[in-house]
Amino acid sequence: MTAAAQKPAYGARVARAGLYTFLIVSAIFFLLPLLLVIMNSLKPMEEIRQGNLLALPVNPNFDAWVAAWKSACTGLECGGVRPGLWNSIKISVPAVVISTLAGALNGYALAQWRSRHANMTMLLITVGLFIPYQAMLYPTVKILSNVGLFRTYPGIVFVHVIYGLPYTTLLFRNFYVGIPDEISRAARMEGASFLRTFWSIILPLSTNILIVVAILQFTGIWNDYLLGLIFAGNDNLPMTVQLTNIVNNARGAANPNINMAAALITAIPTLVVYFVSGRYFVRGIAAGAVKG
Repeated sequence: MTAAAQKPAYGARVARAGLYTFLIVSAIFFLLPLLLVIMNSLKPMEEIRQGNLLALPVNPNFDAWVAAWKSACTGLECGGVRPGLWNSIKISVPAVVISTLAGALNGYALAQWRSRHANMTMLLITVGLFIPYQAMLYPTVKILSNVGLFRTYPGIVFVHVIYGLPYTTLLFRNFYVGIPDEISRAARMEGASFLRTFWSIILPLSTNILIVVAILQFTGIWNDYLLGLIFAGNDNLPMTVQLTNIVNNARGAANPNINMAAALITAIPTLVVYFVSGRYFVRGIAAGAVKG
């Protein structure tokens, strides 16, 4: 092999080594806080009081996890984050399903709408992405109060669906624009209605975008604190609100190990979703689920 041929090969190895080094350092940088939280959640308070949060646990145990799950105080009640688990599930699942399917239908309708008003309508919908929740809280509270949905279970699900629609509509519309019009025209020539075409033909072609949007919606809704605190009501408070109540609880001394354990327990469902469906999420991104 000539020196000229060896030089590019050597350069490629150096570039690959540099890339791997960068990726490893980046992974350590992002995982280090998580590792510290896990380590300190396994420490008893005697080790926490020594003040060295970077030290490995000497006598690791799951006492803080048990307390965070079922006995940590969230104000007047001491039931841990366990009551919020079912609340978060019953809020997230219908909100994700409804907002995803509604966004798919909206996106397909906008992609098929051949009118000079179509782009303007999409622009107005997209504006909703840039309006902060804080600016819409008061009118939303007034509207839900007038119809009897404020601080109720249907109310919090409705809020998550409505606030998620601009985002889901934008993603689906950008995906459906790339689907050939011949598919829809062929279905209409066979006598299929708009809804039949969408449900029987377009939706089965949307596996990639459905997975991407569902994961993003679930993560956003599960991790939400503000909307759950204001609109859910005391009987439907999600885990994030329960977690904040534990951390800010003023009864007795602070327990950082219990706080960290509660934070990890709250984050486990989203981590499980990513670990189980992460490859489908990456496949959806790679297949162009968020192009446009």
